[in-house]
Amino acid sequence: MRIKILSSAIDDLYNGWLFYEKQGQGLGDYFFDSLFSDIDSLSLYGGIHPIYFGYHRMLSKRFPYAVYYKIDNAAVIVVWRVLDLRSNPIKLRNKLTGN
Repeated sequence: MRIKILSSAIDDLYNGWLFYEKQGQGLGDYFFDSLFSDIDSLSLYGGIHPIYFGYHRMLSKRFPYAVYYKIDNAAVIVVWRVLDLRSNPIKLRNKLTGN
């Protein structure tokens, strides 16, 4: 399956990179590598994750982040958001539902 990452998810990844890069030089790059590795795994495992707020949710293996995605026409995995799970659950829901 192909993977398409929306600009909203790219923005989330960039914000995560900024946060972790401030924690230590090079940690932001490790964050990027880890999350993109998780996202790449969707080509094999896309669709097996539980659904929350209408999206499949895959938890990152190394960081407290979740990748929210949908499967479009059974051929394309569309990554909508990559959100920090340490955030307020109401804010997370609002980011996913557009409220």
